[in-house]
Amino acid sequence: MKTTPHSPAAARGPADHEVRDQIVAAATEHFSRYGYEKTTVSDLAKAIGFSKAYIYKFFESKQAIGEMICSHCLREIEDDVKAAIDAVEGPPEKLRRMFKTIVESSLRLFFQDRKLFEIAASAAGERWQATLDYEERIRNLLQEIVQQGRLSGDFERKTPLDETTRAIFLVMRPFLHPLILQYNFDYTEEAPAQLSSLVLRSLSP
Repeated sequence: MKTTPHSPAAARGPADHEVRDQIVAAATEHFSRYGYEKTTVSDLAKAIGFSKAYIYKFFESKQAIGEMICSHCLREIEDDVKAAIDAVEGPPEKLRRMFKTIVESSLRLFFQDRKLFEIAASAAGERWQATLDYEERIRNLLQEIVQQGRLSGDFERKTPLDETTRAIFLVMRPFLHPLILQYNFDYTEEAPAQLSSLVLRSLSP
């Protein structure tokens, strides 16, 4: 069934972060054990010990809870990428690290728990807002690196910046998307280095 994308921040009800976090933590454990698709809000309410109506004071749907969990996971990947970029000097090496870290962190977080993978798959397949926001932040990080490379003289400047950024992002995207990434396991060891080298050659001034 097609759902309407919405932001985790749009969860309704009192702004009681402690209770909301408690619901998310319990839901994460429940989804991990029984799976996202097979779990209903009634199942969660029974497992957590809250009434269904009480959960709806904080989250408008099961998807809203799933979006919050997904958002937390995507933030972990993003934090890993930022740390990897900040740890090296020079735009070319930053780009290499970005490719490598996205693949490693995505593999770890999307597939360390096959039940929770269902949430990531739903988020990507249905284009939840958490996924759209994550992709936009990754594109912005990528654009910053490209811009730095142009200013340092490492990258060409003839192609419009947004066109260059989008093209590189499309090369990177199969390793951001869990539904596609699961079919690329055989290439995850070599792909980051080879693809980043290919991109860097195309960026050469």
